[in-house]
Amino acid sequence: MARTRAPDHESQREQILDLAAEKFAQTSYPSTSMADLAKASGTSKARLYHYYESKEAILFDLLDRYTTRLMLIIAEVEAAGQRRGLSERETFAELIRAFLAEYETSHSRHIALLNDVKYLAQTQHDLVLNRQRDVVAAFSRQLLRAYPEHVTRANQTPLTMMVFGMINWTFTWLKPGGPMGYGDFAEAVIQLIEKGLPGAAPVSAPISAMRN
Repeated sequence: MARTRAPDHESQREQILDLAAEKFAQTSYPSTSMADLAKASGTSKARLYHYYESKEAILFDLLDRYTTRLMLIIAEVEAAGQRRGLSERETFAELIRAFLAEYETSHSRHIALLNDVKYLAQTQHDLVLNRQRDVVAAFSRQLLRAYPEHVTRANQTPLTMMVFGMINWTFTWLKPGGPMGYGDFAEAVIQLIEKGLPGAAPVSAPISAMRN
């Protein structure tokens, strides 16, 4: 007979994942042991093994859930944009706001996604990497719809990665209690994409002509 799961089993797993992500960010994934994770979780190794069979299983579940969450955010923003009658540009702005709001609350999980995918077994590595590509592709499609006069099939990928370059590493410079919060930074990124830096001289050539 299968063992019945406790009612709080899922919440306990989420707590373990949060604490594991923080530990991986602090000391690196390779340097963190199951004993370290048990200590960080305030439990025993035996109890930790009740939830996860290995450190690798923890990392995979962490990244699997996080990348699934990012895909869900894109779907939610696009659906909300249609429901509210937003323009494609307004929807793209909402997407940037939503991603940065998620990055703020999933700080350590985002670091794990950027740094630790390479430690997964091949099948798991491919699954997470392919979902990352799906996130980028969906983001890129919305960028093209939002700025068809500037974004072309030729420059779509570089411009998409330029936007990700602005938002993906915010954990390195946006600090809790700092002079700029994630919400303020989201508005700055949107302003930069829409109009360029305040006071900057206009670019003479359109973005679509700058690919050579």
